[in-house]
Amino acid sequence: MSDLLARPAVCADYAAVTDLRATDPGAIARAWEARTTRPTLRGDGRLMIVAADHSARGALAVGNRPTAMNSRTDLLDRLRAALADPGVDGVLATSDILDDLVLLGALEDKVVFSSFNRGGLAGAAFEFDDRMTAATAASTAAAKMNGGKMLCRIALDDPGTVATMTACARAVDELAARGLIAMVEPFMSRRVDGKVGNDLSPDAVIKSVHIGQGLGSTSAYTWMKLPVVPEMDRVMEATTLPTLLLGGDPADPDEAFAAWEKALGLPSVRGLIVGRTLLYPADDDVSSAVATAVSMVR
Repeated sequence: MSDLLARPAVCADYAAVTDLRATDPGAIARAWEARTTRPTLRGDGRLMIVAADHSARGALAVGNRPTAMNSRTDLLDRLRAALADPGVDGVLATSDILDDLVLLGALEDKVVFSSFNRGGLAGAAFEFDDRMTAATAASTAAAKMNGGKMLCRIALDDPGTVATMTACARAVDELAARGLIAMVEPFMSRRVDGKVGNDLSPDAVIKSVHIGQGLGSTSAYTWMKLPVVPEMDRVMEATTLPTLLLGGDPADPDEAFAAWEKALGLPSVRGLIVGRTLLYPADDDVSSAVATAVSMVR
């Protein structure tokens, strides 16, 4: 195993990534095939996953920094710093980011989740019609990933919602047929002054859980990805499915960390799946923010 984990990266730097993409794109599939994989759960059965799929939906802001995620190489630097922590089990991202990371050797012995639906672009009139425009169950299986994630925002007054629900249900079935985790991230959502927002009241989250966990013809491989809200003990009574807590983009990271720590002790909660809070902390010390989150999970 030690020899496998020491496998050299295909590309030494970002210039080499671009050059290889131009001259030998088939190397990406070969890198996925050669990658050292791992089961989703091992050891203490807990998971610490870093998320980076926001940019494909055009959501590039973090807190009061509207262009925080503009630079791909900066994002990759932050992801590589996070993944270097041995307490981080893996990553959730879109194919473009995952392909870069596998070429850079950052995904050896890591859990990998692909992101499926990025069609509901941030701020678009069709935002609730969140079609599958990224990974598929077939591509996820071919790359020997652990599963795929889908966002399912439910707006009772927007007809685009039913198309999203249908697509998510189909993805749940297609992943389950391959023995892969289908991670569903449900929200009750609505437009306020033209902008989509999620209802984070406990009862709204509970309703979203019941709708989300009912998608597909089997729940055997379904996990939930849920926000940390008030009364999380009551929220988690709504499901028996394994659940990862999402971090979002909180106004007060210290307050968020405290809420995560409390919620991690609840039944069904298996760990954290956090993106911007850890990758773009106010002091830009990614390693420190990640270490704090890891200490909570472990």
